[in-house]
Amino acid sequence: MSKYFKISVILSLLILFSNLTFAQIIAPPKWTIQLSEKNLKVGDEVKIIFKAQVPRDWYIYSNDFDPDLGPMLTELELKEKEGFVLVGGLKAINSKKKFDEIWEGEVTYFVGTGTFEQTIRITAETILAKGSVNYQMCTDIDGKCIPFEEDFSLAAQALPGTTAAGESAGEVPAEEIQNIENESGEEEVAEEASASERSYISLDEEGEQGGLIGFMLIAFLAGLAALLTPCVFPMIPMTVTFFTGRAKSRISGIRNAFIYGFSIIGIYTIAGTAVAAIQGPEFANWLSTHWLPNVFFFLIFIFFAFAFLGMFELTLPSGFVNKMDAKADKGGMTGIFFMAFTLVLVSFSCTGPIVGSILISSAGGALVKPILGMFAFSLAFAIPFTLFAIFPEWLNSLPKSGGWLNSVKVVLGFLELALAFKFLSVADQVYHWGLLDRDIYIAIWVVIFTLLGFYLLGKIRLPHDSPMQHIGVPRLMLAITTFVFVVYLIPGLWGAPLKALSGYLPPMSTHDFNIFENRYSVASSENQLDDVPKYADFLHFPHGIQGYFDYDQALAAAKRAGKPLFIDFTGHGCVNCREMEARVWSDSQVLQRLKEDFVMVALYIDERHELPESEWYTSDYDGKVKSTIGKQNADFQITRFNNNAQPYYVILDHNEELLVRPKAYDTNIQNFVNFLEEAKAEFGRR
Repeated sequence: MSKYFKISVILSLLILFSNLTFAQIIAPPKWTIQLSEKNLKVGDEVKIIFKAQVPRDWYIYSNDFDPDLGPMLTELELKEKEGFVLVGGLKAINSKKKFDEIWEGEVTYFVGTGTFEQTIRITAETILAKGSVNYQMCTDIDGKCIPFEEDFSLAAQALPGTTAAGESAGEVPAEEIQNIENESGEEEVAEEASASERSYISLDEEGEQGGLIGFMLIAFLAGLAALLTPCVFPMIPMTVTFFTGRAKSRISGIRNAFIYGFSIIGIYTIAGTAVAAIQGPEFANWLSTHWLPNVFFFLIFIFFAFAFLGMFELTLPSGFVNKMDAKADKGGMTGIFFMAFTLVLVSFSCTGPIVGSILISSAGGALVKPILGMFAFSLAFAIPFTLFAIFPEWLNSLPKSGGWLNSVKVVLGFLELALAFKFLSVADQVYHWGLLDRDIYIAIWVVIFTLLGFYLLGKIRLPHDSPMQHIGVPRLMLAITTFVFVVYLIPGLWGAPLKALSGYLPPMSTHDFNIFENRYSVASSENQLDDVPKYADFLHFPHGIQGYFDYDQALAAAKRAGKPLFIDFTGHGCVNCREMEARVWSDSQVLQRLKEDFVMVALYIDERHELPESEWYTSDYDGKVKSTIGKQNADFQITRFNNNAQPYYVILDHNEELLVRPKAYDTNIQNFVNFLEEAKAEFGRR
């Protein structure tokens, strides 16, 4: 039976992956049509507005360039028209322009949103338009270009025209509506809108569903990546300790583990989506950067570390334990649910930006997409922890204290102690307390891991440790690895980059004594600023880069310098931001370009510095007052670029238009060099 089960699982996986492979149908843009006026009258000239929401990483060609150049121009084809005549042709609104080396000519195109207008003159009270929009959608990622034809049908009613005597021929009741037909011929009635609204038609929305599988796959991979963050890893020993010896049988142990996993999924999916819909995507940022949750997590980790090191036993009153056991026998799983809730809460400190990227569509009004995204994310997140919850049941027959198991707990205690300082470091950076500069942080780690090495060698004994006459080879290898790690850390006390740990360490700008600083701090003449940067007294760039921390100031400087504007959306508590700065920005090819070819601006989305009340504003996105530097930067990133994850790199020209597609976390140096070079070349062509 087991053999057939394995075969069926393999076949199921093959079918799943084959479906994912062949289901990648490229969805067309989502089109809407609206009339520029609601109250129509015979003789009026109005516009039919065609608006396309272009998928990310794709663009559509406009229609205001040489038709003989090569690309397919966007065209309007009317198959039926009643009650109106055309005035002029289809006009593109604010299309972008560039010189295309492939076509050897200048083309116009739309990225994100494309808008076209067709002016018509109404000649009768009944208006009917049927036709199609023919266009071409392309991507520069793999060079694909796809022609599409979007059919539409529009019907509307107009008032009679004015008489020769100048009197109105009649009035239409306030309840009058416009009838809009969809492609299948089914009529829908557009409800009476407010005075500020205009009638519109939304065409085929099926294409949006085609991207859900890819979206869920990305969310699933993000969940796997979250397991490697410094906030999640320390929860592994907590999970192991909690479930060790808890179950009374193998079956109950597996049951408890699955309840634990389903609780994680349920909490993330339901609570995460609900909070995002109510509080908006900034809540994830608050949880990951505010001092209160970070200090709380720091204290919790210190508490568990002391318990693992043997300072005290994590025991509950016997009466409470008996009640909990009785509830467990009846199916009550309060403790397991609480453990799952603790994991979700603590993990938000590192997964906040990841989760926020998934939930950002919630605040925009979407519902299904964020729910499916959170489900996929939490599924990947829950599977390993479910396995960790099952695994302790295999250890029921082993000693619960003393011996090797106590040594495992002590080692985990040292790791908990070291990783606890990551939470305190985040709060320290965001609020500029100055408690944990980079060199102090590294010194703490050097001491902790040195003591761990001596413990593994048997030179230090803690409570509940059994006497050792000798140590085994695995323990010796672990001790050697620990001391190698300590030796790697020591140069960091004097400013060595320690690139492998860049995501865990405070930024280099907080290092008090850096003998390596000359490598980065000598700024070229091209990197001199002509204005004193705002907030430079508490915000800094790494590697001697000079730049700004206010968007408007940086944009003005870029115009004066005749250079493109490089925007670094970053954060004090952003692990991947520090890693990019240490691994990619420090490379000579990248660093030289950043210093000489761009005007730099770092926009910290978690900076708590409060601005004067005169600079506060209420966001059109979520209706909340933005009173701090971080909140305004986060709102700018969300509203302007529809993104709230960090790091996020955007390069603009002097008209505040994108030069190249923005770039996120990518430690491939050559990719980043290409990103900078493409932007520089595009800037030179404009």
